[in-house]
Amino acid sequence: MNHDARILVASDIIADAGLVRKLLSEEFENVAVSTEPDRSVQDFERCKPQVLILAFDTLEKAERYYLGLYRLSTLIHALPHRTLILCNKDDVRRVYALCKKEHFDDYILFWPMTHDTPRLPMAVIHALRQMTDAGADGPTVRELAVQARRIAELESQLARYATTGGLHVELANRSLQQAGQEIGAALEGFSRKLSGGELRDVVEIKDHSGFQREIERLKMDEIGKRFEAAAEAVEPLTLWIDSIEEEFAPQVAAVRELQTLAAQVRPVVLVVDDDEFQHKLLGRILAELELELIIATSGTEALGALRRRRPDLVLMDVNLPDIDGIETTRRLKSVGQLAAVPVIMITGRSEKNVVVESLKAGAADFVVKPVDRDVLLSKVRSFLGIA
Repeated sequence: MNHDARILVASDIIADAGLVRKLLSEEFENVAVSTEPDRSVQDFERCKPQVLILAFDTLEKAERYYLGLYRLSTLIHALPHRTLILCNKDDVRRVYALCKKEHFDDYILFWPMTHDTPRLPMAVIHALRQMTDAGADGPTVRELAVQARRIAELESQLARYATTGGLHVELANRSLQQAGQEIGAALEGFSRKLSGGELRDVVEIKDHSGFQREIERLKMDEIGKRFEAAAEAVEPLTLWIDSIEEEFAPQVAAVRELQTLAAQVRPVVLVVDDDEFQHKLLGRILAELELELIIATSGTEALGALRRRRPDLVLMDVNLPDIDGIETTRRLKSVGQLAAVPVIMITGRSEKNVVVESLKAGAADFVVKPVDRDVLLSKVRSFLGIA
């Protein structure tokens, strides 16, 4: 028996809720029911179910109940759970379409009751397994892809550093040569002054040819050899810089492969707007970035989508038909795993209070309607780290 699994059966008919609970009781110990409409939110937040079973006799009732939870509950969007809907044969096609759009997670042809009663607990078991997999620690594929894109410039950076290092070494060698020449010229000048008697009050030279030989020896043996040693000390650095490309070839090849794999993972952008024209407009503007767009037409639908998919960016309209964009953003940011997802508010209003409240809710930026193509692309590229 699954002792820890939390299951909530919701229905407006007490007998139906009791029936479903009885079917699950042999497999699951912690099955609660919610049958009073006025207590639906309280029941959900008290139970905190991992699996919610909508056991209503019509699809309309199930949709109305679930949408009501998203409008009124401050917890549902932050609570990971799977939603199973029990339907009749007349609603199968519509329920299938809703599950395909991820409004619900799974459905069971249940009304009227069939002989396949094990299908219900088996669906719950599958849902719990999905919950376990989804809750496993570790980065998502898209999070890894983002990091892969950030290190994609490693190859060009190595080339730039090698070029810059080579220039510095060349400059150092030239400086050494110039310093040697200047010191040699200074010694020659000093020798001429002494040989010409300009410094006779300071130094008297008795053997001019011997003095000149000593100057030459000093230039060759003392100064020259030290400059040669300095130049030889720089030579290994030159060889090391020249070998960078070869030394890092395996790592660079791995980066290229990682970049190729990252390019296959498209960033996910959630567009929240109730205007179909805006969906098409934003889709056309963003098409060149090859993103995966998820469309939500209301705050409730957006919160439901966020429960199932973690986008890389959210484009949030301020004016929505149920929960406004500011409140939706506030609820999104209250969820730990979603708090880092940037939200760009899209609004036809630029009043100061809208801007202030959006920023307080956690919005990262704004785009004002009518949307400027270049401005939107620039902001999206920036937040997604796309070159």
